[in-house]
Amino acid sequence: MTPFTPGPALLFCPADRPERFAKALERADAVILDLEDAVAPARRTAARGALIESDLDPERVIVRVNAPGTDAFVADLATLSQTDYRTVMVAKAETTKSLKPFDARFRLVALCETARGVVAAEKLAAHESVVALMWGAEDLVASIGGTSSRKPNGRYRDVARVARSRVLLAAAGNGKAAIDAVHLDIADTRGLAREATDAAASGFAATACIHPSQVPVIRSAYAPDSKTIAWARGVLAAAESQGGAFTYRGRMVDEPVLRHARAALERAAR
Repeated sequence: MTPFTPGPALLFCPADRPERFAKALERADAVILDLEDAVAPARRTAARGALIESDLDPERVIVRVNAPGTDAFVADLATLSQTDYRTVMVAKAETTKSLKPFDARFRLVALCETARGVVAAEKLAAHESVVALMWGAEDLVASIGGTSSRKPNGRYRDVARVARSRVLLAAAGNGKAAIDAVHLDIADTRGLAREATDAAASGFAATACIHPSQVPVIRSAYAPDSKTIAWARGVLAAAESQGGAFTYRGRMVDEPVLRHARAALERAAR
């Protein structure tokens, strides 16, 4: 299956706001047309109609459907069959059995946003139709009876950090991409930049966002700076004339460090 590499900034857009579709796709690397939380239940029929009538590049569109086992999920699947969109984000994914309604045409992003979903992350990531995992903080904490995913200083609570790490490791362990959760405080660009920088350094492929103003912050965080690019090029050039471990600019270099350098250049190229 083709690797999931749309780019670092994935922008959610309510599926009942078709006037925003094209602009959202223009601003971001990919758009997530949302049939779930961003759309009031009374507006979901209109949202599905808008999805059917839309004409966007299918390669850059992800459709978030409602949780498996709900009537809304069944209606969402019927809608997808009338479109060319085949990359689907499955809300509240918890079991591989719940993914059976999707045939081989679909590429799935399993959204692990409940306690059961996070615990099942490894099994979900191993599913042949899953190309990426994403985690969600607010639904996760709500699913275990909590009231907030963040501390008063804006940093994630430990349970959210554990979930984030577990989803990342499950994805990487199965050769799949991992998507970091949205930053709900739109005005907190410093906090978003901090989290997106950490996401990129940790190995996430992308960060989801809810407002166009967050896209450039995420892109900047994922793009290696000029100093990092120069170091990566230099250390890889030095490695061509070295055998095994060696020292470069006072730092010991071996194969893991060279993989870091290659990853930095690959991210810069994207």
